[in-house]
Amino acid sequence: MKLLIVKTTSMGDVVHALPALSDALRALPQLQVDWLVEQPFAAIPALHPGVARVLPIAWRKWRGKLLRRETWAAIAAARTQLREQRYDLVLDLQGLLKSALWARQAIGPVAGYDRASAREPFASWFYERHAAVPRDLHAVERSRRLAAAHLGYAPPTTPPDFGLVAPAPGWPMPSRYAVLIPNASRIEKLWPEARWIAVGKRLQGSGLTPVVLWGSPAEQTLAERIAAGCEGEVPPFLKVGEMAGVLAGARCIIGLDTGFTHLGAALGKPTIGIYCDHEPGLAGVTGPGPVASVGGKGQVPAQMEVMGLLEAQLAAPAEGGSLE
Repeated sequence: MKLLIVKTTSMGDVVHALPALSDALRALPQLQVDWLVEQPFAAIPALHPGVARVLPIAWRKWRGKLLRRETWAAIAAARTQLREQRYDLVLDLQGLLKSALWARQAIGPVAGYDRASAREPFASWFYERHAAVPRDLHAVERSRRLAAAHLGYAPPTTPPDFGLVAPAPGWPMPSRYAVLIPNASRIEKLWPEARWIAVGKRLQGSGLTPVVLWGSPAEQTLAERIAAGCEGEVPPFLKVGEMAGVLAGARCIIGLDTGFTHLGAALGKPTIGIYCDHEPGLAGVTGPGPVASVGGKGQVPAQMEVMGLLEAQLAAPAEGGSLE
C-alpha cells in the first residue's frame, strides 16, 4: 500500500505528526510512505527511516510571487513530481485549506478531518474520506487518531514513538553540553536575555557547556551575547538535519516555543519549553524524555520557575522518565 502524508508546516507541527507514521508502519509493515512538506522542514521526515521519499514544496515563497512565470514553472514541476505515482491514500494530517489543495494535486483518494474536526473547516470539502477527531486533544494525539481512522487500525494507546534517527553532529561538540534555544520568529516569544545567561551559568556549574543555537544573523548576535555571559559556545550556521545531530547529543535542552525545541523533545532529550506568547495547551513540548512546558499567553515565566524545572531536569536520569 502506498501512502502520501501531507504535513507541510511548521517545523513543530511536522515533528508532532511523526508518531502517526510510526503507528501506521507498526500496524501495516508493508506500507510505503512518501511525505509532502515545505522545503525548509524537509530534513525532519527524512530523519524517520519509514519515509521512502520526501517531496518538498516552497509554497511559502511561491504565494508571494504568483505573478512571476518562474513561480508557476516551479509549482508545475512540484505537481509533476507529486503525480509520478498513484497512491492508495493521500492523508492530510494538517487540516488547512492550503494542505487540502496540495493533497488534491496527488493521484489517489484524499482523506482528512471532518468539518467539525479540521483546523479550517472549509478544507474538509476537498476530502473524499472524512474522520471525526476531538479538537481538545494534543496535536500528536490528533494526528495519531486520524491516521488510525483512515488506515483501519485501532487508535494506539502506547506512548508516541517519533521514530527519529539523528545524524552525528557535524560540528565539534563539547564532551558534555546542554542546548539553549533563545531565539524565535517573533519578538513577543522572547525570554529576557539576562535569564538565559543565568540558566547558562547554572549549567556551567553542573559541568555542562551551554551551546546556544541560532538561525539568522540577528539571532547569532543574541546567541553570542548569551554565550559570552555564561562561558558557552555558539556553533556555526547549521542546517535542520545538522541541528538534529547537535540536539540528539545534548544532556538537556531549554528552549522557546520553536520547532527545534519540539525536535529536541522528540529525540528523547530532557526538554523545557518556555512559552511567552502562546498557551502550551494542545501543542506543548512532548517526547519520551522528561519534558515540561512553562508560561503562556501574556505569562512570561519567572527565572525561578524555569530554574526549578532545570534542577529537576538535571537530577533526572539522562534518558527516560517524566518531569512534572
